[in-house]
Amino acid sequence: MPLIDAYNRIIRDLRISLTDRCNFRCFYCLPNGEPPLARKETILTFEEIEYISEIFVSLGIQKIRLTGGEPLLRKDVPELVRKLAKLKPGLLDLALTTNGFDFSRKAGSLREAGLDRVTISLDSLKPDRFLEITKVDAFDKVLAAIESAKILGFEPVKINAVIVRGCNDDEIVDFARFARDAVVSMRFIEFMPLDSGHEWSREMVVPGKEIYEKITEVFPLRLVGTSRGSETAWKYAFADGAKGEIGIISPVTEMFCGACSRIRLTADGQIRTCLFSTTEHNLRDFVRNGATRTETIEFIKEVVSKKEPSHRINDPTFVQPARTMSFIGG
Repeated sequence: MPLIDAYNRIIRDLRISLTDRCNFRCFYCLPNGEPPLARKETILTFEEIEYISEIFVSLGIQKIRLTGGEPLLRKDVPELVRKLAKLKPGLLDLALTTNGFDFSRKAGSLREAGLDRVTISLDSLKPDRFLEITKVDAFDKVLAAIESAKILGFEPVKINAVIVRGCNDDEIVDFARFARDAVVSMRFIEFMPLDSGHEWSREMVVPGKEIYEKITEVFPLRLVGTSRGSETAWKYAFADGAKGEIGIISPVTEMFCGACSRIRLTADGQIRTCLFSTTEHNLRDFVRNGATRTETIEFIKEVVSKKEPSHRINDPTFVQPARTMSFIGG
């Protein structure tokens, strides 16, 4: 039987954070450079991740995405990918989200090990602004990472850009042009309250509708499909037939919780049933304390049954999670 929560949503997607560490200091995530977790004492081993992932796949998980922090700061990620790729064909999709800093060097090994897809973060097409956002002079490395992903046949190559009012919202059309020229899937993401600096405000959010309107004024878009389904993004093609794709993810202004199929596992082995959960469920210690496979399955099912009906970003009583995106894993 698949994993089904109390609201009859089938859980098909597992996001696994490999590390809370990141070598970027983006203002919307880790501007304060929060201290990392204690390494060996708390972080899941690759063997534990493989074991837990196998159980999740046996329960109907079809997609696994490796995230962080920056996952490629963890040593030997291609070896973990090789282990997880053995879960196919039950596992239909094995993906990675990266800031691109070290991707080009490891891309071939990741592809050979069985990685299906990659998403690369790029929040500005202007080198000076990229440096201002990330605090790292790595713009050329990220462009090289995108090219490496294309050459190696990762399909589609997705590019994430968090759009923030007064920061990079003047680049929306430029990003769309980049999607056409580079033939990539450009994903525009609303700014969410998950930053370590707690500087988020509603005035900084650029609504997905506004992003769509700015793009379509220059490059008319055509909706792909009639429903978003359980995906996070509305997908658009260019009406003139140009290659490339636009995805708009609007968790703040157009919440999609009713169709959510995701669950998350932090680097230190905590299950989070929602990106904005204020409660975590300690799977790591449950497994390390000798739980049997059957007991672990029941633990996971019980946790899934507690998945929240929705996030509460738009609720006056909303409380930002104690952990930031770097710790949770996107």
